[in-house]
This record gives sequence, C-alpha cells and structure tokens, in this order.
Amino acid sequence: MHAVTSAKKQKEYIDKLQAEIDVLQKRIGENESAEAIVSKHINLLHRYNEAKDATQLLIGRLAASKETTVRQIHHDLDLMDDQ
Repeated sequence: MHAVTSAKKQKEYIDKLQAEIDVLQKRIGENESAEAIVSKHINLLHRYNEAKDATQLLIGRLAASKETTVRQIHHDLDLMDDQ
C-alpha cells in the first residue's frame, strides 16, 4: 500500500530539501564541486597516513634501541592503540 501525499506537502518537502542544499552549498563553497572536495580529502588522508607510517617507523626503532616492544613505547608515551 502506498502512502498518499498531497501535492502541497510534496512541494513543501522539496522546498525544505532545496533550502538545506543551499545552506550546505554555501558552507562548502558556491563553486566547489563534490569531486574537488573528495580529491582534497583523499590527498589529506594520504598525507596523514604517510606521517603516521613515519611515526610508527620511528617508534619501532625507539623500541628496538630500548629493547622493548612497540606496545610498551605506546604505553610510555600515552599513545592509544588506534592513533
């Protein structure tokens, strides 16, 4: 069974959604495309992952030089496992 919605309610709903779209578009930038935003975030994630990998490499070397585990270094430096 299908719900019956009046044309007026549909129009109000569409107008409400368009208003939300307009607000979000202003927030991200009038001329900024979704593809550009996604590309920028992907590049930022790559940079973050490279920094994280380098940090983990250094932590591994520190653990080796102290003859302890990476987990112990994380604990000593108050680093969470998911950082």
